[in-house]
Amino acid sequence: MNNLKPAFGIQNPLASAIAPRSIERVMRARGDVRIGVPVVLSHQGRFVAMVAVETLTQDRFAALAGGALPAQLLLTRHRADAIAVEGHRSGAALAGVVAFTLPSDAGLDWVMSMADPAQPHDTKHHTADPAPSSPIRDAAIALAKSAQLLPAALIVDIDDGASFAQENALCIIDASDVLAELSAQRFQALVSSASLPMPVHAAGRVHVFRPDDGGIEHYAIEIGNPDLSQPVLTRLHSACFTGDVLGSLKCDCGAQLHAACTTMAAAGGGVLLYLNQEGRGIGMANKMRAYALQDQGFDTVEANNHLGFHDDERDFRNGAAILKQMGIKAVQLLTNNPAKMAILKAQGIDVTQRVPLQVGQTVQNTRYLATKAAKSGHLLT
Repeated sequence: MNNLKPAFGIQNPLASAIAPRSIERVMRARGDVRIGVPVVLSHQGRFVAMVAVETLTQDRFAALAGGALPAQLLLTRHRADAIAVEGHRSGAALAGVVAFTLPSDAGLDWVMSMADPAQPHDTKHHTADPAPSSPIRDAAIALAKSAQLLPAALIVDIDDGASFAQENALCIIDASDVLAELSAQRFQALVSSASLPMPVHAAGRVHVFRPDDGGIEHYAIEIGNPDLSQPVLTRLHSACFTGDVLGSLKCDCGAQLHAACTTMAAAGGGVLLYLNQEGRGIGMANKMRAYALQDQGFDTVEANNHLGFHDDERDFRNGAAILKQMGIKAVQLLTNNPAKMAILKAQGIDVTQRVPLQVGQTVQNTRYLATKAAKSGHLLT
């Protein structure tokens, strides 16, 4: 908790039963960041106004970058590597987030050129701040990622954060709260269920689970009549609109989805967890940016890194939480990804067997599959 002055006329919001809780304040901040509204981040007496670069408008850029205090552009280490930034390999070599003080002649186009690979890149003014990363920097990038925007942010120090937030009707939140809440495992509450006969099996049932941060729901789909008291044939399947719906030949996702359902039906029953974490957790817009980079010659991992993301931003703890809610303690896991097995085991789910799912190879996804094997450890042979 922080000791900030109360804002918006509330005398003691933390003592009120109707005031937003920590996770609710973080989600409010995330919503503002997604639509381009600045938020005020604090840590140990320091305050900054922060706005995501992707949703930054010219008028807000002028107001923030045109003040007396210098503005800083925040990028991830991956993005700094991609644009070959000077300096961050030395003083900030271990920093997860790299900061740049905006040059006096830098405009919004320069900021965008640093953050977005699709923009013409300005090669000047690339020296990074050697100071190590900080909770405020980390929280700013975490909010941008959580909003499924490009992982880049503009920050400006302000003297009186509470007054600035009140005068501009902005959300104010401690960076430590942001980092704690966005990294926490979320409880998954069952909100609705219904039967759903499908071509693979007439006995089907869909359960919708909602995380306690109010985020997008995930689905547990029972196919056939699985015995939940025994190791259940299970697949953790991350949403892939292009593969699952459009039948993309660039990945094996759609083929894996349909093969998993067919395998479960043939076995008499199984549970498919459909986790809404598109594009390895970076969202559909960023996934299309990554596809555009792949068209330029990058592989799937390189493309994500070039945008500023980790190789994989998904959180499979969500799957483990749903399995526990369903009373499933042991699974036979349909996967080629050892990381899924490791995460389920770490979360207390017994993985009694890995069932390979080697389908969907095409001429167009040969390199993609090879990259998954070589760089992500997938077992494809």
